[in-house]
Amino acid sequence: MTAVPAPAADAPLPSLHSFTSFMRFWWGRLAGTTAAQMLMVALGWQMYELTGSAWDLGLVGLLQFIPALVLTLPAGHVVDRHDRRLLLALCLGLQLVVGLLLALGSAGGWVGRELILGLSLLLGVARAFQMPSQQALAPTLVPAAVLPRALAFSSGAMQAAVVAGPALGGFLYAAGATVVYGACALLFAVGCVLILRITPVARPAHREPASWTTMLAGLRFIWQRPVILGALSLDLFAVLLGGATALLPIFARDVLHTGPWGLGLLRAAPAVGALAVSVWLTRAPIERGVGRKMLLAVGVYGVSMLVFGWSKSFALSFAALLVSGAADMVSVVIRQTLVQLDTPDEMRGRVAAANSIFIGASNQLGEFESGATAAAFGPVGSVVLGGFGTLLVVALWFRFFPALAQRETLATPK
Repeated sequence: MTAVPAPAADAPLPSLHSFTSFMRFWWGRLAGTTAAQMLMVALGWQMYELTGSAWDLGLVGLLQFIPALVLTLPAGHVVDRHDRRLLLALCLGLQLVVGLLLALGSAGGWVGRELILGLSLLLGVARAFQMPSQQALAPTLVPAAVLPRALAFSSGAMQAAVVAGPALGGFLYAAGATVVYGACALLFAVGCVLILRITPVARPAHREPASWTTMLAGLRFIWQRPVILGALSLDLFAVLLGGATALLPIFARDVLHTGPWGLGLLRAAPAVGALAVSVWLTRAPIERGVGRKMLLAVGVYGVSMLVFGWSKSFALSFAALLVSGAADMVSVVIRQTLVQLDTPDEMRGRVAAANSIFIGASNQLGEFESGATAAAFGPVGSVVLGGFGTLLVVALWFRFFPALAQRETLATPK
């Protein structure tokens, strides 16, 4: 087992492509994420073809969410005790089995409602372990000085997969469910092989026994560190208040008076903005004033939501969502790098698991908040209120978390 050596202090930072294990991780994660996005499109479409039930469509998502939520904290503990590379490969392998079963079942005509729901539960179990595994593995594959560029590069790939995966899945589904599931299985297999080819990283010799204390250690660690707590809670409240994704169909049809093509463009706009900024941050990472810039980026996100909420022009609305994705990517890269660099390696799995609870809660509750406020104030009122709420959170976080606002560099101050 080897550790990644740090470059000399006065040496120029090497190219990310010189870190073979990281590039295998990058390609493996890209293949797995693309396959997962394709699989979600195909599962939903096939379930609706089989049952015609919106309730069953909801169950597909619910049965993936429940195990991911219930198993997250135990998963973080497992990730910190075992080889993260093997765990991530196992998660991709489990999804490979799901893809193969669905491909064979679709070809043989024996895929039904119960099988899809059962496999959805299995996917939820795999993803409960996948997120903390890959988040904790990435920082061990490059030196700390290169990590901001590596995370920006990785985030850009994920945005590309989120945009391209569903489109590719829908395109292949036209040739039949067997084709798209077979393609998913192939991509999961490629991802699994690439992850297994990563050079093993040295793990701590001392491993704490499983207990409630060790499983909750990630939450305690976050609570005791104002910079990490401020960064994660800032993202939670920004997504909770400022998100507009759930309301985009209403804006597309009733506010901007466009059709499905317009809705597709609006949904893609944040990812396009995020992808562009991730490419920029890969080449020119943020090095100074990182805490203040993170808070200001979330402020820009809030302003873009205000513009989107008030806009009656499709072009302006598209531009506002583009900017929102770009600002969010700045915040994401700074937050992820701060958290990874401030967390000791033996805690990264549990902290990543706790972080995934924040992310899941903000996404799920954010959609509920959008729907509830839209029912009370209309879609425009909901988005505008959320934009103002995001700006208020930014102002409060400057006051409540001065250590975050004053954080100058990504590396932990000595």
